[in-house]
Amino acid sequence: MTHSAHHPLPFISEPTATDSAISVRGLTKRFGEFTAVSGIDFDVARGEIFGFLGPNGSGKTTTMRMLTGTIAPQSGSIRILGEDVVASPEKVKRRIGYMSQKFSLFEDLTVDENLRFYAGVYDLPADEFVKQRAYVLEMAGLVGREKELTANLSVGWKQRLALGAATIHEPELLFLDEPTSGVDPVARRHFWDLLYDLAGQGVTLFVTTHYMEEATQCGRLAFMYAGRIIAEGSPREIREQHLLDIGDRDDSGRLRTASIEDVFVRLVTREREEAGR
Repeated sequence: MTHSAHHPLPFISEPTATDSAISVRGLTKRFGEFTAVSGIDFDVARGEIFGFLGPNGSGKTTTMRMLTGTIAPQSGSIRILGEDVVASPEKVKRRIGYMSQKFSLFEDLTVDENLRFYAGVYDLPADEFVKQRAYVLEMAGLVGREKELTANLSVGWKQRLALGAATIHEPELLFLDEPTSGVDPVARRHFWDLLYDLAGQGVTLFVTTHYMEEATQCGRLAFMYAGRIIAEGSPREIREQHLLDIGDRDDSGRLRTASIEDVFVRLVTREREEAGR
């Protein structure tokens, strides 16, 4: 059954390190003199949709590259699905999926050839591929278009195909880096319906996004700025925690209602002002 992106998510309690899909402690990454990620801590519960937000250059992509074992941290620990990423990156890579904003598809291959390529990357047995291929084509709405060149697909269709390629091996945890960038609102809504379906099957989703309305679809969020996490919690918790700090008052002195975007903008503005002092 397809879930509407406007349905509230089930409450997921704050995870502990033992039951977390992701557990990060003291994570730090420097490039020369520049500190891209500065000693961050956070946990993501199994089965939740976790949103990771921040302006360009805040350290989001660097963090995701460390979580997926693409680059090593200077210091700190990362446990993914109970495994130490730094010590055993290959063990982790078989259990996770990754979808970038560029979709990571081969434009000169057909829909079917892209799926076969990614099945090969994950060493998917032939019988499993047959089953998963059928599921992905149905999920992406590409039944009957298997022989079509990927280059000829619209952005929305490419997005769904990329999601299918990233989940062909049935990962327990899926990383999505700006997955709806450049996609029209209708395709974006449909894509979030697919993400809800995955979460309903128990897949943990770690999503970076620039779209604030998407942030409210996540069970919990972390705001990142200048390599640090400056707010964390459910969208409602973040609004309530920071309303007193950042909320404007109306003429009668009452706090105005703040959207998640208001909170994000004001927190980042405050951080910039304090850094400039």
